[in-house]
Amino acid sequence: MVYKPSLLSFRTALDSLVGLAGRALPLHCLLCREPGEESLDLCGECRRVLPGNGNACLRCALPLPLPAVCGHCLRRPPPLQATHAAFLYLPPLDQLLPRFKFHHDLAAGRLLAQLMAHAFAGLERPQALVPVPLHRGRLRRRGYDQALELARPMASTLRLPLRADLLQRVQATAAQSELDAVARRRNLQGAFRVADHCVPSHVALVDDVMTTGATLHAAAAALRRAGVARVDAWVCARTP
Repeated sequence: MVYKPSLLSFRTALDSLVGLAGRALPLHCLLCREPGEESLDLCGECRRVLPGNGNACLRCALPLPLPAVCGHCLRRPPPLQATHAAFLYLPPLDQLLPRFKFHHDLAAGRLLAQLMAHAFAGLERPQALVPVPLHRGRLRRRGYDQALELARPMASTLRLPLRADLLQRVQATAAQSELDAVARRRNLQGAFRVADHCVPSHVALVDDVMTTGATLHAAAAALRRAGVARVDAWVCARTP
């Protein structure tokens, strides 16, 4: 059998070379262009003003005065056992994430993955990280999967298995940003499928932004139906 590299594999290899080249250059802050600090393309001042999400609901990461479970999650427990968001989707993080997600700024993605790995290093460790996948049509248009680009370096840094093969997005759904909360849930019915019968007992879903949680809940429900006992979510940012 002759292996034929796909366009995506060439893109992945090229991105890796770009990343290596970038690390050989002097660090500079992606927000203000000052010199970076602590092996990051981020200066100390800009890092200090990043909107962390320290006090939040333990189940949905909604900001709270103290860590607890919010009333909504008490009334309707989500399929996620725990949700952790490194940041709130507020300035200046709302500059970095769109650059990464929509404008092919993989340097911003690399920085966000580093910050997430630092924020989540002390959490209970899952058996695998599972990036929330894009549908293949959207992946072809965008050229890369932003959740995978966050999960891959985190898995390497935290020495966790990466199971990018475990979950598939089998329906080409409308963009969630165009829908209200009810329509988001309806839009994602049947959108995900687990592609392997051998599943870990505890996984953490990785995604960029959590708004209503509909995408993560649909992915978690599919994993739970397939036999995963515990599903957490590790996201870069939570909308307040």
